[in-house]
Amino acid sequence: MLGVEIKKPKGSGALIWLAPAAVIVLLDQITKIWVSRSMELYDSIAVMPFLNIRLLHNPGAAFSFLADAGGWQRWFLTILASLVSLGIIAWLWYLPRYGERRLACGLAFILGGAVGNLIDRIAYGYVVDFIDFYVGDWHWPAFNIADAAITIGAALVIIDSFWPRRQGS
Repeated sequence: MLGVEIKKPKGSGALIWLAPAAVIVLLDQITKIWVSRSMELYDSIAVMPFLNIRLLHNPGAAFSFLADAGGWQRWFLTILASLVSLGIIAWLWYLPRYGERRLACGLAFILGGAVGNLIDRIAYGYVVDFIDFYVGDWHWPAFNIADAAITIGAALVIIDSFWPRRQGS
């Protein structure tokens, strides 16, 4: 393929990082089920002067992008999340088991978050959001554990991209 040879590492590469991704999916789904069973849509519980638990359904992407698109976005975002998840699993497969921890951890967080939201999208047609940070009357768009994991993972991948690599890795 274009004269580039990709060598797979011995063993299963960094697939050990699927375990933290699975923990993220589990925490995400447990919290979403708990909030959905405990509250009615749009109900809000004040937790701190800057934090509410507020049950919302987001049929769109981040920041409710495409939320009013008419329904086609459900399957588009489902396919996109599925492809991204498969790509991350392949990336982890080819990463060395040791020596790329920051990158592997970031990818695991992104994978866990993507799968957590993918489950919602397939099961309900929307993503359950419930974490509502605010200052005065200004509210950050509501999010969930999966969204937080994706953000942390993306930050780790970006930070890793600026980190110098050792020779031979």
